[in-house]
Amino acid sequence: MIDALFNQPNYVAVKKMLDATLMRHEAIASNLANIETPNYKRLDVTPSFESQLRQAIGGGDSEQISALEPQLGIDTSAVCMRNDGNTVQLESELLKLNQNTLENAAETQLVTSSLAKLRVAITGNPQ
Repeated sequence: MIDALFNQPNYVAVKKMLDATLMRHEAIASNLANIETPNYKRLDVTPSFESQLRQAIGGGDSEQISALEPQLGIDTSAVCMRNDGNTVQLESELLKLNQNTLENAAETQLVTSSLAKLRVAITGNPQ
């Protein structure tokens, strides 16, 4: 019975989104750490993960969603604006860091509220 609660497509999808925001946070940290490294290429979660996740959510199949794993890759949309070949831009990274932090907070709130509902169902006490 409890397994059914944690295998609902929406819950599994939010957990995968949390995995992706964690990985993106690590990528942003790496990008910022290498901002002065010549020929460093900006990293991010691969766009294919996001499109596959959207498709799997649309299908509503928890197993398909669970099978997806976010991966890091070189951001091919990042443009080199410097002579040293580095594609990291400080302002852009800081903006992406803030956006990623907000996404993580929203996803964490979704998971927390699901767990709070379960606690209320088990104990009958919202505290």
